[in-house]
Amino acid sequence: MCEVRIHYPAPNFSSMGFVNGQFQNLTLQDYRGKYIALLFYNGDFLNACPAELIAFSDRATEFREVGCQIIACSTDSHFAHEAWTQWQPRFGGLGEIDIALLGDKSTEIARQYGVLLETGHSERALFIIDRNGLVRQITINDSKVRLSVDEALRLIHAFQFTDEFGLKCPPQTKSNKSSFS
Repeated sequence: MCEVRIHYPAPNFSSMGFVNGQFQNLTLQDYRGKYIALLFYNGDFLNACPAELIAFSDRATEFREVGCQIIACSTDSHFAHEAWTQWQPRFGGLGEIDIALLGDKSTEIARQYGVLLETGHSERALFIIDRNGLVRQITINDSKVRLSVDEALRLIHAFQFTDEFGLKCPPQTKSNKSSFS
């Protein structure tokens, strides 16, 4: 059961991660004042996960340009994250990556966010956390369906629009694709 709720503070975390080729302790508080796209994925060295994380990494600059940081979390250790980046994508690895990889070996973070599976892995999920540490969006997918980079960016733009102008956000349609770009 997911304990995380929209408009409530995101559960804090503090764990070792792998960021820009280095081990670093990551906490939610480190990102205060920025939006966060917190991704959960099933695990390192699994077939479906590298493409999704690489897709987010490839567009990390777009997220940073709008004040959002991407953190990807699995129940693997920070050591496993480092090893995974040593493998090239054509061999099932990540290669060089431009997003933070958060280790959750204790499974506490996945448990707090309500995405821990009985297998000890996490569901595929996205939580958008705003500048004040409040959860604004929750998506939990069947593990066979990847998260959408475009949809994550659209939502971040939409939340920022409503934060700035206090208005409701119009729906995005094919005719107004660039509403928040």
